[in-house]
Amino acid sequence: MAGPQQSDRERWEALVSQIEQARYEYYQQDTPRLSDAEYDELFVELRDLEQRFPELQRADSPTQTVGGARSDMFEPVEHLQRMMSLDNAFGLTEFRAWSTRVEKDLGHVPPMVCELKIDGLAVDLVYRHGRLTTLATRGDGRVGEDVTYNARFIPAIPTILSGAPDLVEVRGEVYFPVAEFAQLNEQMLELGRSPFANPRNAGAGTLRQRVDRRQAEIAEREAAGRKVSDKQRGDLERGVSALGRLRLIVHGLGEISGPRPHRLSQAYDDMQRWGLPVSPRIAVAETLDEVETYVKEFERKRHSLDHEIDGVVVKVDEIAVQQRLGSTSRAPRWAIAVKYPPEVVRTRLLDIAVNVGRTGRVTPFAVMTPVRVSGTTVSMATLHNAQEVRRKGVLIGDMVFLRKAGEIIPEVIGPVVEERTGTEREFVMPTVCPSCGTPLAPAKEGDVDIRCPNARGCPSQLRERLNHVGGRGAFDIEGLGWKSASALLDDGLVADEGDLFDLDAPALLRSSFFTRSGDELTENARVLLEQLELAKSRPLWRVLVALSIRHVGPTAAQALARELGSMDAIRAASEEQLASVEGVGPTIAGALHEWFAVDWHARIVEKWAAAGVRMADESAGRPGPLTGKTVVITGTLTTWSRDDLTERLQQLGARVTGSVSKKTDFLIAGDNAGSKYAKAEKLGVPILTEDRLGELGVEV
Repeated sequence: MAGPQQSDRERWEALVSQIEQARYEYYQQDTPRLSDAEYDELFVELRDLEQRFPELQRADSPTQTVGGARSDMFEPVEHLQRMMSLDNAFGLTEFRAWSTRVEKDLGHVPPMVCELKIDGLAVDLVYRHGRLTTLATRGDGRVGEDVTYNARFIPAIPTILSGAPDLVEVRGEVYFPVAEFAQLNEQMLELGRSPFANPRNAGAGTLRQRVDRRQAEIAEREAAGRKVSDKQRGDLERGVSALGRLRLIVHGLGEISGPRPHRLSQAYDDMQRWGLPVSPRIAVAETLDEVETYVKEFERKRHSLDHEIDGVVVKVDEIAVQQRLGSTSRAPRWAIAVKYPPEVVRTRLLDIAVNVGRTGRVTPFAVMTPVRVSGTTVSMATLHNAQEVRRKGVLIGDMVFLRKAGEIIPEVIGPVVEERTGTEREFVMPTVCPSCGTPLAPAKEGDVDIRCPNARGCPSQLRERLNHVGGRGAFDIEGLGWKSASALLDDGLVADEGDLFDLDAPALLRSSFFTRSGDELTENARVLLEQLELAKSRPLWRVLVALSIRHVGPTAAQALARELGSMDAIRAASEEQLASVEGVGPTIAGALHEWFAVDWHARIVEKWAAAGVRMADESAGRPGPLTGKTVVITGTLTTWSRDDLTERLQQLGARVTGSVSKKTDFLIAGDNAGSKYAKAEKLGVPILTEDRLGELGVEV
């Protein structure tokens, strides 16, 4: 095979330079400019280049070294045993390639320990005679930074062990719980600083504080009679407070006096018995299928955990087998990290535009260079309102951190301030509606949102409302989406949502969107007409949601339908009567009263009623077998859709809510039930699976 060309050597040099700079910013500055995904791409490219041309590889290449040199800000601590990094497998295909190599070396697949890869900071803890003597960062794997002083402010780190050997070196991960990380980033934005891209950087930045130096400086100033500024005290208080939020999970042993355990899983049992925090989600897998099941399970569950994870770590369980497999210069051959798709990436904020919603709310949104995150390509993300844009401190032209957790709407976390060039510019909220030209204003004094008051004639609001009518939470009309709603309005087939149920085949034939060859309806048009007919029999609460009344979502609509039973009764009720319905309250009651007072709103209801849309629930108010019971549904159902099951439970008299509390009578749990399941267990709420729905009177 031909050797590397000059272009290959130049690319190798460029990759090494970029990776080393990224490591410096990540490990020593705790302010990375690259996202984890960008770093991984560079590292994989370098690894592949060195595999093609081994002569390019050097002993100090990033593929052969552990990232993270020690900072001069802290005293050095030499680890008793070297701390290594982990090789990564990006998906199960690469994991299978690793497991094949292990099987080839051993002649069989050994039992493996599966554990979550917490997005935190690797640390080394040494206990002598049961007492913590040093807490250190990983550093370069041989020498780390002494941050022992800060351990006194971290209640989650045990300072005394019970029954441990005279000497024990423990490896672990210091991390921020999800809720604490979100609060910390809020504080960073308030201070005008770049937010932390991930909990690992937040943990590193917090643990690697010189609290002792800050305390000493304040004490010296006070002793000398000099003034201590509010900023100095505030920085110290924030630092100590942040340290108190950190948590620890241990995941390995280094040096230990006395006999070593024969299995890693046994070591975890020992560490837990000594009083160290061990993950309750560790599992020993006897087969590769069990490993893959574990990986897939926690990819589904990753957003229901109290801490961030970016994958699963798989380790050979038997210590003797680990020793037989050995290590490379940077990572053990007996362990691998199976990485999940990244959820935080960097991209360029090209512009900030605005969208006019169905209730007139004008919402800024980010227009970005398209980037792949969480398995999908994203080019837009909401920014909520002008106040949120200011709070996040983002400027048009910024490089920004973008987060997309699973199915959650993409969110701009904040700017990478260090990347600014001076060409960025501030976003200015428009003063007139970009759709109809009407002057914008808050709906009422003190509102952070501004709105277009032209609800009747604003094209954007009309299109959004019509699209919403067909949505899953409203009438759930297949064939009525954004494009078809736009065509109905643009071709003059409807003036507003009130005309929707009067549509027929001759009307749709007047639109090129719904026709084929000018005289034949498309399949989408036929489906739309069938679905419109079916939608007329939908329950009352769906009709209420479809009307786009501010604050009236499924929960409030279900409560109103259950208590009042008909559209006429809801329209006739006083504001006080509406507010007295459980789950409604004065804000929603006021919005309802205000909406029905508008003439053209009332005409929409009248048009729908004349077209045959169901305006009353005959069973409302009648006692059923579940009257007075509160039910919550969670997880993925197999024999029911969640909406259908909700409607059936309501027909039986139940109140279906979205959160578990002491008032919950039953939790119905499907597959991959998350935090609601755990909370129900904690509160002693009865939990039913789908095959037990008959106990509630629901036909299975």
